[in-house]
Amino acid sequence: MNMIEVKNLNFDYPGKRVLHNVSFTIKAGSATALVGPNGAGKTTLLRCLVALDRPHSGDITVGGIDVTENPRAVHRQIGYLSDFFGLFNDLTVRQCLTYMSWSQQVSVKNVAAHVERIAKDVMIDNMLDRKAGVLSRGYRQRLGIGLALVHDPAIVILDEPASGMDPEARIQLSRLVRDLRARGKTLIVSSHILNELEDYCTDMLIIRAGRVAEHVLLSDHEARTVRHLRISLQGGAAAHAEALGAQKGLSVESIDGDVALCRFEGDDAAQRALLAALAGLGLPVYNFSAAAHSLQDAYMRVTEKEPAAKSPRKEGGEA
Repeated sequence: MNMIEVKNLNFDYPGKRVLHNVSFTIKAGSATALVGPNGAGKTTLLRCLVALDRPHSGDITVGGIDVTENPRAVHRQIGYLSDFFGLFNDLTVRQCLTYMSWSQQVSVKNVAAHVERIAKDVMIDNMLDRKAGVLSRGYRQRLGIGLALVHDPAIVILDEPASGMDPEARIQLSRLVRDLRARGKTLIVSSHILNELEDYCTDMLIIRAGRVAEHVLLSDHEARTVRHLRISLQGGAAAHAEALGAQKGLSVESIDGDVALCRFEGDDAAQRALLAALAGLGLPVYNFSAAAHSLQDAYMRVTEKEPAAKSPRKEGGEA
């Protein structure tokens, strides 16, 4: 089931087109990494998804609801943390979460208990009685995420949620996102920190110069992309470099003592066949392993294939 569908979306700032015929679908229960260079159109795209900006043309449906025709219904489906957001600085964390619960007409008998549960989820329960205005950037981020989650939305969209967080808080954020996905939420997370996104994302939507460069399902990526293999050979890898290089899809990139670091094009079955071929040649292989795939691998594959266009000038807080 598709939770979000975008077809031929175009968005213009005065005198400038920012999004160009953007089309993609997001499946229910997925966690999508939205990535791309500064000025690519990511924030504008998110604002269109949450019905804060109206596109010039195209269609967006969220949970089967047309965003343009019924934006209020979409707001009930989505929890959104923008890159730059405001807080009621004179209210405590507890009061901020309580006010948002009332504003969202949260249907729970005990709002106080609900507020404490949300605060615990976003690791800010030890700050409930502090005013929002005195919180550090990292704690303000946590409160912002809590405010986005207070009405238990089916879809959670986070724009740079880890900004200002220390390493421990970022690890906790990753756990929270994984937990939200385990509860059946659909997530879109925009960030420049690819190694953190890969902890919990199922797919990656790459936006470049206002266009979808690629929508990578990570399981597909692992099946089709170039792999890096570490092949260890007794007695030194250099003596066997020619035999390694003769294997289909395999090229030797570097040698360090017994270890040959190789680039290999092929899926799991091809990798198994390669190992069998090396053994059949009598090569003294004592270790054969593949480096883990990552979002960075997938992103770099796309950027190498399609060099970035000149980044557009920042407008309207775009990132």
